[in-house]
Amino acid sequence: MLVDALEWVGSLLGLLGAFLLATHTRVSRYGWLAFLAANLAMIGFAFGINRYGLLLQQAGFMFTSLLGIYRAGFLRVEKRRP
Repeated sequence: MLVDALEWVGSLLGLLGAFLLATHTRVSRYGWLAFLAANLAMIGFAFGINRYGLLLQQAGFMFTSLLGIYRAGFLRVEKRRP
């Protein structure tokens, strides 16, 4: 069932993201991408089980993940010099 898969994928990606950030290594920044994917999976899961408190929480976590992705340098665009 799709909702079961979303629950497991979201949980495992969340753990992976936490592990990557906790290692404080050069690959740690990829933990934010894992968190974002986990947030999206858990949002789908929350919709699937009609749990809107969980949905709100995951939407909030998604914004913190996007902030982490930005601060890690994934979304920065270098300005070109004329």
